[in-house]
Amino acid sequence: MPENMDSALAAADKVIELTGGEIRLGLPLGLGKPNRFVNALYRRAEENPDITLDIYTALSLGKPGAGSDLERRFLEPFAERVFADYEELAYLKPSKRDALPANIRVFEFFFQPGSMLNSTSAQRHYISVNYTHAARDINARGVNVVAQMLATRERDGERQYSFACNPEVTLELLPLLKARRDAGETIVAVGQIHHQLPFMENDARLGGWLAEMDILIDDPEAQTRLFGTPNMPVVLQDHFVGLHASSLVRDGGTLQIGIGALGDALVHHTIRRDQQPEDYRKVIAALDLPVEHQRLIQAEGGEAPFGQGLYGCSEMMTHGLLKLIDEGIIRRRVYDWPALQARVLEQPDLTPGWPLLDALREAGELGSPLTDKQLERLVDYGIVDARLALSGDELLLPHDVRVANDLDDSATREAMKSVFGASLSGGIVMHGGFFLGPESFYQRLRDLDDESRAAINMTRVNFINDLYGGEDLRLLQRRDARFINTAFTVTLLGAAVSDQLDDGRVLSGVGGQYNFVSQAHELPGGRSILMTRAWRERGGEAHSNVVFSYPHNTIPRHLRDMVVTEYGVADLRGKTDEEVVMAMLNVADSRFQAELMEQAQAAGKLRKDYVIPERFRHNNPEFLRQVAQAGDREAFTTFPLGTDFDAREQRLMKALTWLKERVSQKEYLALGRRALFQDHHARDYAAELERMGLADPQGLREHLYQRLLVAALDETR
Repeated sequence: MPENMDSALAAADKVIELTGGEIRLGLPLGLGKPNRFVNALYRRAEENPDITLDIYTALSLGKPGAGSDLERRFLEPFAERVFADYEELAYLKPSKRDALPANIRVFEFFFQPGSMLNSTSAQRHYISVNYTHAARDINARGVNVVAQMLATRERDGERQYSFACNPEVTLELLPLLKARRDAGETIVAVGQIHHQLPFMENDARLGGWLAEMDILIDDPEAQTRLFGTPNMPVVLQDHFVGLHASSLVRDGGTLQIGIGALGDALVHHTIRRDQQPEDYRKVIAALDLPVEHQRLIQAEGGEAPFGQGLYGCSEMMTHGLLKLIDEGIIRRRVYDWPALQARVLEQPDLTPGWPLLDALREAGELGSPLTDKQLERLVDYGIVDARLALSGDELLLPHDVRVANDLDDSATREAMKSVFGASLSGGIVMHGGFFLGPESFYQRLRDLDDESRAAINMTRVNFINDLYGGEDLRLLQRRDARFINTAFTVTLLGAAVSDQLDDGRVLSGVGGQYNFVSQAHELPGGRSILMTRAWRERGGEAHSNVVFSYPHNTIPRHLRDMVVTEYGVADLRGKTDEEVVMAMLNVADSRFQAELMEQAQAAGKLRKDYVIPERFRHNNPEFLRQVAQAGDREAFTTFPLGTDFDAREQRLMKALTWLKERVSQKEYLALGRRALFQDHHARDYAAELERMGLADPQGLREHLYQRLLVAALDETR
């Protein structure tokens, strides 16, 4: 059994002793890193160059950084409030600055988006790998220490432990490490307990894996704030991307989504489709969609509320997915017994009784007489009452009623009617690999009742991201799957870019996106939906996110399926190159359509006399603003899933974003000069200026900041 310690530093010393100071440390991505223990190892390696520390992980989370003095004035008070005493990873800042000690290296297979663009060491040590292969590849590099944050609770006098937020890679890696340990290698498994980490049931429970843990750390000083990711604002552009995507979700199907503003927009409009269907349809109608697009919605998704509900199966369990569970939209239960799952698909309102037992017998899943194992399974799924037992060659019922263990015997069939369950149990509405979100999300997970918690199964990544090793069951569960992810660039020929810039620098990582796209092509009724904004703005200049070509792709064009921008849906599956180009032009911003069309024609991918349909020649922000007027006040709210930003901060975010994205460096200086010498309305923004420390500016710099901010607040009012 594991050795219990109350000091992360003492645990680090023990690990150094066991490994001889040659440490290859495997850590989960995101929230599940045991930061106090990792930092203790880092400190020891920093002090002693004879220790080598290689860290293998992904998504090392850091507090947001400011790019300017104005941003710093905004971010520092917010970070102090939201992140409080969160203990940052000691290796993160040195890694960003290329300042790690020579004996410490960090290898990641997914970056916090954009955080490592300027770190040459991080870029050199990036490992490009599908998430499903992470455990395999980490193990191949000889990881000899694995460490993870654990949740714990006391139940019925027993101390229980859970992998909680990160079972996904750990459950794949532990058997590989156990095999190496059994072969004689030194492997050390460390768990650091965090008492605020939500406890998750099912596959996340340690169970027998507790015996494989060597050290359990319960360090009082490690009980700091969990890392929370604040909800980002959802702008009108994002809303329309999410609106279009929500119309492609099929009732009774399966849903996977990613994190970010586009995912929040999708969740918001999915809820509105279910709860405000009239207003939802009114906005869809205002889009004046062509007939073929309307047919696509009816064929692949819909505008109606969700009568059957959805099943969630997503690598990342987001606050948005939990919101869909709370709102009763994700509610379709799946079962890990293929024969039972097949029956539930045929009859969603299936209840226990003889028709179900007879069907299971016909499928060869039950015999007569029943065996101990078969009866146990029937009890586990709520098909029969736990009071039913085997006694020799008889079935023992309540009140000492005994009947033959013969499912064809009339007396047995009549007696067993009293022990059928009221409803099936053991169903799962959500399979997830890891979770990450705002503090309110963690609190909601902590507050779940036992039944709701049991319906969420945090499990291994290969179960979610792959079909192999359980195809029969997964094909049954993942009916009409919609795998909805994001890309920052798409090409006219249908390739998508999500992880890497054209100069080779990695923005984030492949993660599970490729797996989900590929899976969508394998599953009957499955579709891959890639959401992207049609254009972006930087320094006052607009740029198209739809391009003719790009030096790199994450999703190759032979896996093209559906691309959604704020202007509509491009259905690319099975289409010719020319048809794909035409579809992509229809969802591009009209400011760039002519140039894109000319590039395609010059390459011989589009006929010379092609004309973009009139309906799509007005794809611009003004068109979206006009359509938005058809919705009610809540249809396009900035923070549809809640926010950690107060009202002042929300207004300031809009203003600072306007300064950053709409104003070039040259215009910025010109705006500053104008602001210094023209009238401004500081009194109108007293609360915002107070929040930024600019209510009483001192010196030329602060006067300039104040006037720039007031100008931006005027523009974004």
